[in-house]
Amino acid sequence: MLPTEKHLLNDASTLVVDSLKGLAQLNPNVKFDEGQRVIYTPPSSNSSRVALLSGGGSGHEPAHAAFVGKGLLDAAVCGNIFASPNVAQIRRGVELVTGDKGALIVVMNYTGDALHFGLAAEQHRSAGKPGDVRVLLVQDDVAVGREQGTIVGRRGLAGTILVYKIASALSDKGGDLDAVEAVGKYVNSRIGTLGIGLEHCHVPGTRAGESHLEANQLELGMGIHNEAGTEKLELGAISSLVDKMLSKITDTTDSDRSFVPFKNDGSDEVVLLVNNLGAVSELELGGITGEAVKWLESKKIKTRRVLSGTYMTSLNMPGFSLSLLLLPSKSDSSSPYSSEQILEYLDAPASAPGWAWTSGQEPGVLGQKAEEVHQAKKGKEVDLAPTDSKAFLAAITRACKSIIEAEPELTKQDQIAGDGDAGLTLEAGAKAILKAIESGKVAGKNVVEDVGTLAEIVEDDMGGTSGALYSIFFAGLGKGLRDQASAGATTTTPEVWSKAAADALTTLYKYTRARPPSRTLVDPLEAFIESLPSKGLSGAAEDAQAAADKTKELVAKAGRGAYVNQEDLKKREVPDPGAWGIWRIVDGLRGYEAK
Repeated sequence: MLPTEKHLLNDASTLVVDSLKGLAQLNPNVKFDEGQRVIYTPPSSNSSRVALLSGGGSGHEPAHAAFVGKGLLDAAVCGNIFASPNVAQIRRGVELVTGDKGALIVVMNYTGDALHFGLAAEQHRSAGKPGDVRVLLVQDDVAVGREQGTIVGRRGLAGTILVYKIASALSDKGGDLDAVEAVGKYVNSRIGTLGIGLEHCHVPGTRAGESHLEANQLELGMGIHNEAGTEKLELGAISSLVDKMLSKITDTTDSDRSFVPFKNDGSDEVVLLVNNLGAVSELELGGITGEAVKWLESKKIKTRRVLSGTYMTSLNMPGFSLSLLLLPSKSDSSSPYSSEQILEYLDAPASAPGWAWTSGQEPGVLGQKAEEVHQAKKGKEVDLAPTDSKAFLAAITRACKSIIEAEPELTKQDQIAGDGDAGLTLEAGAKAILKAIESGKVAGKNVVEDVGTLAEIVEDDMGGTSGALYSIFFAGLGKGLRDQASAGATTTTPEVWSKAAADALTTLYKYTRARPPSRTLVDPLEAFIESLPSKGLSGAAEDAQAAADKTKELVAKAGRGAYVNQEDLKKREVPDPGAWGIWRIVDGLRGYEAK
């Protein structure tokens, strides 16, 4: 299972420059030196501060070019995909932004970057140009142990963003090069990062790769250049994976892999960075963030800040990384910084396309009692009893079970004629209703209350268009029953049900333009309601079945089916799943008619 090998580009050889041109169009506050592929802020805006530079191979966007801006980087030097820029490029970037206060280059610890950025700094010094230039190599990866990394050291990962964000904030406050370098080194020494990948990424312009992971596997400790990880794990619950990752970052018992001085005694405070490596959905990333905060809380590690988003990618890699920045201990008098100072630098305003929103506050506490809200009083209570309470509940139960049984059939239909969720949506509503009957929430004593409860249940548990339509219908049905009770009805005779159902359809038609024949759920619903007074429940159900079956031949005029190839639907003789769901519901109701 490889990530997509299809890419949107003009030519793989021009992709980096094309992307940087687009970035310069997006952010008019930066300039672009196309010849040397440097994104930078004009010298006039950085002459009074220590300049911050970063860079490296492209393919990690938004890092680093999209972090050029106020409160962040003054320049980013961009190489080819996963390849370090050359010395001439870096030297140009240094020249463009370095003033009398000098510059700090913050780059990830990879051999090419270390050599090229280091050589550029040395050449700047030897040329006698204004301002000293120093290089800080970020090494935050905890996947590589001390023994394995004896010579090259650890890799730099997403923690790099935290290093230059904090160092840049101190520069903005007037710190000199010594101070800016010192805070960068301090932060670097207290960050641990670990990443996982569900697969390798694909580099544009290269041959299609081959999967090296099984469908149920992920790789722990993957690098951001397709480097293999340290171990393969079975894909399971995200809670277990987060536990394994954060345990490795905070562990101090393994002398080979313990890099950050956690005390694990309840006094530790951290900044959490959850980073999308390229192809993880925001939906999943939110769940990962929640689990990480929960894990830290369970270990009595106080989370002072949470940053979550796309900071440093590996092109389109389906994976993420977790970083922890261990803040200075309140009891450590030898620390040159306080936790409040570090947080002040982290929270300092920054403006660049790649800088994600941050709250500047500690995360909220889940589970706190919500403030009481005075709800509007319910409408006037009315009593309208079913003629047979047990039979009434039995009919609803049969209808729900009919829908649950039909889920595979409805799902298959919707995979052809819609977006594939019709069966699961209806099943969720049916299961919730059965649960409400079991708990007594739907009691079969007052149908006005029970129908109102059904409207609330489908609204909460079904969701989507179907949930809204069913909820509106039940709300209209409840109003119709209430009106008849107010007019003197005491039990639900067939006439009462027929009139209330007609009222409900009228209510539904206020909010949908679909009318039969439309290849939607209104086709069998209207057929059923129109036949109910004269044919009773069983006869009306048969008419609903005929109308639902007829949708196989219809051109969709409303709903998602209207966007699907109509000729293909006709050839495949697929009924509208929403219509078929109505038929299965009324079919389940058969066997019960109010007397």
